[in-house]
Amino acid sequence: MNSGLTIQQQAIIPIAAFAANGDTEKLKSALEDGLSAGLSVNEIKEVLIQLYAYAGFPRSLSALNVFLDLLDTRKAAGITDKVGPAPHELPADADRRAIGTKIQTELVGHPVTGRIYEFAPAMDTFLKEHLFCDIFSRGVLSWKDRELATISILATLPAPAQLASHLRVCRNIGMTETQLKEAAAVLKARVSETAGTLMNDLLEKMYSADRKEGN
Repeated sequence: MNSGLTIQQQAIIPIAAFAANGDTEKLKSALEDGLSAGLSVNEIKEVLIQLYAYAGFPRSLSALNVFLDLLDTRKAAGITDKVGPAPHELPADADRRAIGTKIQTELVGHPVTGRIYEFAPAMDTFLKEHLFCDIFSRGVLSWKDRELATISILATLPAPAQLASHLRVCRNIGMTETQLKEAAAVLKARVSETAGTLMNDLLEKMYSADRKEGN
């Protein structure tokens, strides 16, 4: 498939999606494909760790167990997998609120406010201090790769409103229309026609609105 996505990025999509929907057999195959495509152990671990922020601890822990079992099997068969760089550790005195707010603002393109955060301010704290600081500052994966995993998860759940928001984030951080439509095509072909169609429909709506506004 001709794509603006790398082979490794294409491999992230089914890993994130099958981890999100809990299909452990297909996840195992997707994990093997990801390793074969050149993803490191730590890159795949980061996808599965990030999963919990969107699909919960049970899905994330189950997926990590599938991955651990797969690595044990491959090691027993004499296969050595590339581990890759370790994640960054924040200093103990880091201002997590400031770091998370900066990352969130850069991803979205503007400061994030809204009635929902006034109604449930703890969510604003969790998003800024945990998701966007603790998780997004870990490194290993680029922001584009983290968002690619995120939209694959959200399309699979499905969570249309949040998916639409993160597609705008993808566009804001430099992912092209071609790359995002290829992501939808990979999702549709390898995971779920329903999820791929949802993503594609939201992309058509987003870029149609852009064209009307002359962007």
